Amino acid sequence: MPFVKDFTPIALADTNVFKPIKVGNNELKNRVVMPPLTRMRATHPGNVPNKEWAVEYYKQRAQAEGTMLITEGTFISAQAGGYDNAPGIWSQEQMNEWTKIIKGVHDKKSFVWVQLWALGRQSFPDTLARDGLRYDSASDAVYMDEESKTKAEKSNNPQHGLTKDEIKEYIKNYVQAAKNSIACGADGIEIHSANGYLLNQFLDPISNKRTDDEYGGSIENRARFALEVVDAIVDAIGEDKVGIRLSPYGTFGTMSGGADPTLLAQYAYVLGELEKRAKAGKRLAFVHLVEPRVTNPFMTEGEGEYNDGTNDFAYSIWKGVIIRAGNLALHPEVARELVANDRTLLGYGRFFIANPDLVERLAKGLPLNKYNRDTFYAMTQEGYLDYPTYEEALKLGWDKN
Repeated sequence: MPFVKDFTPIALADTNVFKPIKVGNNELKNRVVMPPLTRMRATHPGNVPNKEWAVEYYKQRAQAEGTMLITEGTFISAQAGGYDNAPGIWSQEQMNEWTKIIKGVHDKKSFVWVQLWALGRQSFPDTLARDGLRYDSASDAVYMDEESKTKAEKSNNPQHGLTKDEIKEYIKNYVQAAKNSIACGADGIEIHSANGYLLNQFLDPISNKRTDDEYGGSIENRARFALEVVDAIVDAIGEDKVGIRLSPYGTFGTMSGGADPTLLAQYAYVLGELEKRAKAGKRLAFVHLVEPRVTNPFMTEGEGEYNDGTNDFAYSIWKGVIIRAGNLALHPEVARELVANDRTLLGYGRFFIANPDLVERLAKGLPLNKYNRDTFYAMTQEGYLDYPTYEEALKLGWDKN
């Protein structure tokens, strides 16, 4: 794999990207964050992080001392899952592997936060049915697409709107997963409330059609589940170990995105509630925002951009740390502009997959390895452990390709 062509890197060493910042209890040496990157290398049955490869994968990307890594999405329970090759953190076997992974990152003097994940209707209803599990979401039978509906009907596992008791059970599972993460040595956790997954399904009126209880209808009600998860986890492990991810303009999973002009009010409300808690002494470590530059993570760079909105509104409401992620590696000029705000960190996704030494390359303005999309989710070492550092790439002659 050669370097990215037709791209002129810009050194960011003299910008705020390389100014230290405190996140939670972590004293970061730079503001480059590895955001959650689903890699589908966990083993089935059991959703166990890969025993052969995962430790090395995370260590490679932790090589710049003082860097913050957020793990791939990690299921809080079997019921929250439904992908065979994504990891969980509810069993002892899973926790044993996470302990090794987290130790590997800490040995590199970097930091690791576990992203807690519940799929909801983005799961596979037939996979859930195989394991005797429900196909959950905010509402009955509000399917994401025809394919999901067909699978649900064929597997006799129709989409199920959670009852209030089931919501309480999810909250308990979030809390236990957070406690398990800390027990494995993690520096903190990120609550995944973005990209069309379960908590996002409650936030968005396109998927939340509840009318008969306090979890549907109004902006306040649609936000209730996510905020209850925040409060329960904060009570369990402390606010300085908790962050949350949101995607105000995201359309993945058939979310509304910018098409609904009222939706920004939903996110302003959530941020306002988080700031209200912060002023009462419980400020979360960070809020992580997916930029409108990326509305669907399966699209290539530049596709699906929403150009009529910005996440800048968040700074007027939330006064804590903000991570911004979305097509920044190939646009260092945008990165430089975003990080001019002193509360900002930057998430770099796909190019952190392809460049284990990404932090150094960003600092020095070095060329970037191209990534291979075909191996993002393949059960192989290729595309996982074999991307070279810049020095290794030079020895391979990539600069001459």
